[in-house]
Amino acid sequence: MADSAPDNNTNKQERKEKIPTLSQSARSGLQFPVGRIHRYLKAKGHSHARVGAKAAVYTAAILEYLTAEVLELAGNATKDLKVKRITPRHLQLAIRGDEELDALIKATIAGGGVLPHIHKSLIGNAKTGKKM
Repeated sequence: MADSAPDNNTNKQERKEKIPTLSQSARSGLQFPVGRIHRYLKAKGHSHARVGAKAAVYTAAILEYLTAEVLELAGNATKDLKVKRITPRHLQLAIRGDEELDALIKATIAGGGVLPHIHKSLIGNAKTGKKM
């Protein structure tokens, strides 16, 4: 009986050594930090509120998707203007150009400028202009 106990412990240690340590982000296949988001959710919640592990994964996935969407649209705006660097202006054009992102993001983007727009009444034909 005494001989079987040490063998059991060594098998457990060997199994632990074989399994590589993976972060929660790697396990869920995300780039955003799931562990950090989980820590923030626990800290920002009500006093001693419980936060499930899936909540952090879901939140990280949503943030990653929205970031990828905005960066893709800003990259398209950058290509249209034939430059290689995404600026706040490109972010502004990308967000305000998409209906859903415009409704979601109501913040002012510093250095973003305004969307180009000329009211219809200000655009007139040359023929219907002033008569002399």
